Amino acid sequence: MHLSFSAYYTLIFAVLVLLLGKLLTRHIRFLRDFNIPEPVSGGLVVAAVIFALHQLTGLTLAFATAMQTSFMLVFFSSIGLSANFAKLREGGMGLVLFLGVIAAFIFVQNGVGVGLATLLGLDPLIGLVAGSITLLGGHGTAGAWGSVLENQYGLSGATALGIACATFGLVIGGLLGGPLAKRLITRHQLAQPRSMATPTASNAGSASDGKEPANFETPNTAPRLITAEAAIETLALFAGCLAFAEFMTSATQGTKLQLPTFVWALGGGVVIRNVLDYGFGFKVFDRAIDVFGNAGLSIYLAIALLSLKLWELADLAGPLMIILAVQTITLALFAAFITFRIMGRNYDAAVLAAGHCGFGMGATPTAVANMQAITSQYGPSHKAFLIVPLVGAFFIDIINAFVLQLMIAWLR
Repeated sequence: MHLSFSAYYTLIFAVLVLLLGKLLTRHIRFLRDFNIPEPVSGGLVVAAVIFALHQLTGLTLAFATAMQTSFMLVFFSSIGLSANFAKLREGGMGLVLFLGVIAAFIFVQNGVGVGLATLLGLDPLIGLVAGSITLLGGHGTAGAWGSVLENQYGLSGATALGIACATFGLVIGGLLGGPLAKRLITRHQLAQPRSMATPTASNAGSASDGKEPANFETPNTAPRLITAEAAIETLALFAGCLAFAEFMTSATQGTKLQLPTFVWALGGGVVIRNVLDYGFGFKVFDRAIDVFGNAGLSIYLAIALLSLKLWELADLAGPLMIILAVQTITLALFAAFITFRIMGRNYDAAVLAAGHCGFGMGATPTAVANMQAITSQYGPSHKAFLIVPLVGAFFIDIINAFVLQLMIAWLR
């Protein structure tokens, strides 16, 4: 039995998934505590229902996925459009050093994934899916690379596998960071617990999902409204990114510069943003870009989860849990012995290690939540709350995309 839905009905189902996710997140504390995105919480429930229908009746549902790619490209364009290089100067050498540490960890994470997948007799590309594609990249990157691996490299079920790994990472990243940082602080006597947790300005700031660009507008100015004029202006920026991505994908096809379309969309956003900033003095509306990017990611994930075929993952459950367990241990050791030491072996370094656990296997909000748990007990860390959102929001996605492209080319 096979039932297909048009684009209009697919969009309706996607919105229903988002509403269900919002309802579940509102009433289930676990989903809130671990920053599980609403599209994921609602989508996994719907995917489980579709799986049960398939197992009981043999029914297969097919949803229109043509617009799914467009929403994905909007999300990655928003990351690029938020990448203002002036923030690199603001972060100073600490930001550059932390970027270097995380870039090195990408190779370690992927090396562990590929090595274990090979030992377990799996396709090495599955190791990348259970590596930085999902654990450091998050749900958006999982879906993007999942479609690439399915369509270009024939890796069946890559998207479903990626969503599962990314969700696992969110939970583990939230569980790991706080205890690890607390142990480092206690062992090295870096700070004493405060008698009362006091919220500080340095503890503010997060993004609504793992990889959306953070809002870095000046907090002391009156907020700019997202009017029809602002929306049209922002749409023009996204249109430029999508046109650039389409042109570069076509122009580089079959060459050594060939990259997935979403990487060109991200790169186009970086170019457009910084040319407008430094060439024309044009102030890009970060909050509007955030809204468009978040909406694009939410609808994209909802459609992707509707299209999951969970029955394709049955044979991978055991090996996948082995890989993810080893990845968890690897992250803990790397954060404790590499990140902490390179970043200075002080209190800021311990908070940064907690943040690294947050987006090393989770998302930027998870990293911020980890750091808030520590700073509410031991005091603020202005350095960590400047560096981690900047790295987790967009800079690391750029590095991750190019490292993954190199590793896939090497494996194939």
